[in-house]
Amino acid sequence: MTSIGHARHTADELQSRRAAGDPFPLVEPGRCTFAWEGPAESVHLAHFGVGLPDDLRFDPVDDSKWWVLAVSVPNGSRLEYKLTVSDSWGELMVEDPLNPNVASHPFGANSVCEAWGYEQPLWTRFADDVPRGTFRDVGLHSAALDRHVTTSVYVPANQRPAERTPLLVVHDGGDYLQYAAASTVLDNLIHGRVIPPTVAAFIHPVERLVEYADDPRHAAFVTDELVPALEQQLPLLAAPAGRCLIGASFGAVASLAAARRSPGFFGHLLLQSGSFTGAGVGCRRRQEALWQPVRRFVEAYVAEPLRVAERVAVTCGVYESLICENRGLVPVLERTGMDVRFFESLDGHNWPSWRDSLGVALPWLIEQRQ
Repeated sequence: MTSIGHARHTADELQSRRAAGDPFPLVEPGRCTFAWEGPAESVHLAHFGVGLPDDLRFDPVDDSKWWVLAVSVPNGSRLEYKLTVSDSWGELMVEDPLNPNVASHPFGANSVCEAWGYEQPLWTRFADDVPRGTFRDVGLHSAALDRHVTTSVYVPANQRPAERTPLLVVHDGGDYLQYAAASTVLDNLIHGRVIPPTVAAFIHPVERLVEYADDPRHAAFVTDELVPALEQQLPLLAAPAGRCLIGASFGAVASLAAARRSPGFFGHLLLQSGSFTGAGVGCRRRQEALWQPVRRFVEAYVAEPLRVAERVAVTCGVYESLICENRGLVPVLERTGMDVRFFESLDGHNWPSWRDSLGVALPWLIEQRQ
């Protein structure tokens, strides 16, 4: 993706577009044109992905207060960004005031550019006519974590009491629910008979960067405490083929690490944009202290790959730096004989990207029984 120079729009055209309530950025095949109106000394696009030049400077439009930037963007891409605006008061990073399309995340929100050809998948959209699953809190005292743990458990709509269902165990459960529309995705996939009725346990970590970095206490909680407790309380399949462990970023590390400590317990894994530092040749190796347990785990797994499940789905956005590590991990997983599928998206390291990929990966991991 590159800047392609001054956009082909006059100040009058831009003003008319704004007055009519037409959306910004302006989207055309292969091109997205960003705009800013107001006094400024300079305006830059602050993007959150790789593949774009660092210095994406807007150009002023004649003697008006309009600034524009035209960028070459592959069709089907989704890009999160902010604007960096400099004036006599200093520099400020803001969401794009001309663009109502925003994505929330745990630290705030970003503006969203949906390039030509991108459409939010139907399975991520709330629909009034789709029956919704219910939630219950399941609490237990974890000896492994030495604390009381509450897990949010999704039960599919219209589940028959005698029907035994698969179980998803989801790391960063609150974020998957709030930012990745996980319950809506499950409602839609189940209602459309794309996946069978499925129970999902959404885990809420306390010390996330510790618990998810190959922590044996967390692995013991998941496999020895949480799943057995759920299988006693709910009509689950209670077999590896009926268990799937999911996580994104550090949560993907936690998923593979827990599976490695109990090979075969989970039949299926979904690893989304895993923080697998050291997994790929030429990839950046993180040196910070909090990354050291992850580095040791990844290096040990790459050195001695182990078959830990039957099926593993890996998803990653091409506009995130971790694409290198995830591309590097896939052949390592394949060498164990596991059935591995790798899904790349034209997106970055964010929750909507993982949301969109759920509807691609879950139907393969949890096949609808005939």
